[in-house]
Amino acid sequence: MVSQTSPEEIARRGEAIYDRDIRSKVEPDHVGEFVILDVLTGEYELDKDDLTASHRMLARKPDAVMYGIRIGSPAAYRIGGFGTELRP
Repeated sequence: MVSQTSPEEIARRGEAIYDRDIRSKVEPDHVGEFVILDVLTGEYELDKDDLTASHRMLARKPDAVMYGIRIGSPAAYRIGGFGTELRP
C-alpha cells in the first residue's frame, strides 16, 4: 500500500528507476533540469523547474508517488555554499 511506503523506500525505488530507465535518455543534454518520476509506474516529467514538472505529473497521475532528481547533480537542492556538478 502506498501510504505505508517509507521515504527511504521511495528514494530507493526512484534511484533504481532513474538509473535503469531514465539516465541514458536525459544525460548529458538536460544537466541541471529536474526529473520528477512516479515510483509506481516509472513515468516521468522533465523540466527546468521542479514544481512545474511535479504539477504536470500530478495532472497526469493524481495518485503518483513522486521522487525528484536534479540531472547531473548529487543532490536536488543546495543550501548555501557551492555545489559540485557531476559530469558524465
